[in-house]
Amino acid sequence: VCICYRYNFSPESVNDTAKETCLNWFFKIASIRELIPRFYVEAAILKCNKFLSKTGISECLPRLTSMIRGIGDPLVAVYARAYLCRVGSPVKYLFTATCLCLLFQQIHGDTVQNQLVVQCVEIPLYLTLYSPAIDWILQCIAYRAPEVLLTEMMERCRKLGNNALLLNSVMSAFRAEFIAARSMDFIGMIKECDESGFPKHLLFRSLGLNLALADPPENDRLQILNEAWKVITKLKNPQDYINCAEVWVEYTCRHFTNREINTVLADVIKHMTPDRAFEDAYPQLQSIIQKVITYIYDFSLLFSVEKFLPFLDMFQKESVRVEVCKCIMESFIKHQQESTKDPVILNALLHICKTMHDSVNALTLEDEKRMLAALINGFIKMVSFGRDFEQQLSFYVEARSMFCNLEPVLVQLIHSVNQLAMETRKVMKGNHSRKTAAFVRACVAFCFITIPSLSSIFTRLNLYLHSGQVALANQCLSQADAFFKAAVSLVPEVPKMISVDGKMRPSDAFLLEFLCNFFSTLLVVPDHPEQGVLFLVRGLLNVIQDYTWEDNSDDKVRIYTNVLHLLSAMTQEAYIYHVDKVDSNDTLYGGDSKFLTEINKLCETVIAQILDHLKTLGKEETLKRQSQLALYFFNTILAHGDLRNNKLNQLSVNLWNLAQKHGFADTKTMVKTLEYIKRRSKQPEMSHFTDLALRLPLQSRT
Repeated sequence: VCICYRYNFSPESVNDTAKETCLNWFFKIASIRELIPRFYVEAAILKCNKFLSKTGISECLPRLTSMIRGIGDPLVAVYARAYLCRVGSPVKYLFTATCLCLLFQQIHGDTVQNQLVVQCVEIPLYLTLYSPAIDWILQCIAYRAPEVLLTEMMERCRKLGNNALLLNSVMSAFRAEFIAARSMDFIGMIKECDESGFPKHLLFRSLGLNLALADPPENDRLQILNEAWKVITKLKNPQDYINCAEVWVEYTCRHFTNREINTVLADVIKHMTPDRAFEDAYPQLQSIIQKVITYIYDFSLLFSVEKFLPFLDMFQKESVRVEVCKCIMESFIKHQQESTKDPVILNALLHICKTMHDSVNALTLEDEKRMLAALINGFIKMVSFGRDFEQQLSFYVEARSMFCNLEPVLVQLIHSVNQLAMETRKVMKGNHSRKTAAFVRACVAFCFITIPSLSSIFTRLNLYLHSGQVALANQCLSQADAFFKAAVSLVPEVPKMISVDGKMRPSDAFLLEFLCNFFSTLLVVPDHPEQGVLFLVRGLLNVIQDYTWEDNSDDKVRIYTNVLHLLSAMTQEAYIYHVDKVDSNDTLYGGDSKFLTEINKLCETVIAQILDHLKTLGKEETLKRQSQLALYFFNTILAHGDLRNNKLNQLSVNLWNLAQKHGFADTKTMVKTLEYIKRRSKQPEMSHFTDLALRLPLQSRT
């Protein structure tokens, strides 16, 4: 049996034994007395006729088609015919006008009608049972069929008295372009159908589904909508109404203006509001919203549709309402190309975002919170009042009060306000007036008040640093100091482990990264006249000293090494970078000897801390770490220290020897480092590097 399905062959190539076996099958099937089992078994192995003759299949099809006429129940008969369409080819014998007439005569005959009365089944409901089978049969006929055949089938429908069931199947099975081009003809046929049989609203729904896929003639579009909506709006059952209206909303959006869309939405509200019928139609109402925003993605036009927001009010169930709001915001973010300050759009979208925000509770999943926050942030980024910076800040203040439960939104607001302060600086070219200076301080105050409400400690640290940099750039020195002090006081609260992407990770690496960025900023921060020399650096060093580090971590030494980089840069007559219109310590102290002395004392303290740590690594299991840190510290002195100082020169030699002492140093690295020192010695005023190179021996691993 498998061979006949998989390979092309002729009956001549089949041996007599196979033919006899096949013929025996068909004889046994013919001996089955019951009609329906005999029909289905023979249809199932229909293609085995190819073993017997080339025309066997085409000869059997008319006979099987005739057998179906012997089935008394028209519902059973139509599904038998659908199965024959499934296994038989060609299908031209399977569904003729005569068969159709016989089928519908049976349906409306006394036998079937009496049986329906006994079983208490209404005729409209009963007729819907035929639709899948007739749809399939017509799809087989319509598949790749020429226009002439489809037109012929349409005419046969007319001759059958515009039977609604058949007409519905024709509209479901035929190509959408064919139906759309003859929309007015189909409307005429629908009008002539008997309302007592198959409901007309289902016919209009099938027509609407086709018009959603293909466009009717332009001159007929308004008339088509009017004819369809006359029937739809008269429907009393809310479920029947919304199932039909849902389909025709898309047709309205495709071809008409906001006026017609508004009329349709108003009619939906009118039908679905009584007795809270909308509660049973949320999927259809969601579909309507989706279709409207698919075709009207200009939100200024969308919110000018008077009944759009009242339509949203029908979504009373919170989970459904939130899904609809998410759908609207996704469309806004996707299609809104330019920033907006339209008050209609802002008020409507703020209301929608507020709805999403208020749905967050203790049971809300983190992924859901991230999604909602991303949508709200997308909206916030698209709001711009141009040069009206005060109005922009007022919007951010209002947004902060509305979205206080979503931390990513608060973070975005802080970044947006910082950006607003920098835009103000750009407009004023760094020369603030009294008014703009007060405005920038208001922006800084917004950030300072908002940051403590965040739960993530590293988010707070980075925002304190970022906001302090913005304040410094806008010459708000006391506010910048407040940010930096807050960051310093927050460092002791950093936990040993933090959650990263749902997994617990050590926090040392993140703290090291933050502190390195912080040191880079502290270079340009001027000392407060009442706080003493380098008060922020001293405070940070005290915090680092008291912080409890992991036993197997060397991050404390790496931090101290970065502090040495900072202190070295602070001793320069002119710093390598500055903040415009802010005098750093190089200007304030002018290379004063007392200032340099204070820096040297700090350097000595930091170096002592590093050396103490290196001593603790003298155990056998930590010798490799000791070697790596010694070389790291040596390179720091090489890059930032004054090696003409005898103590520092001797320290560097000791570190070099320590790095090689136990054979853990990488020979290639040591060779390249020594070559670098020798190249430096050839530069002007670098002769002391020659003496240093002579004092740095290379030890082999052996």
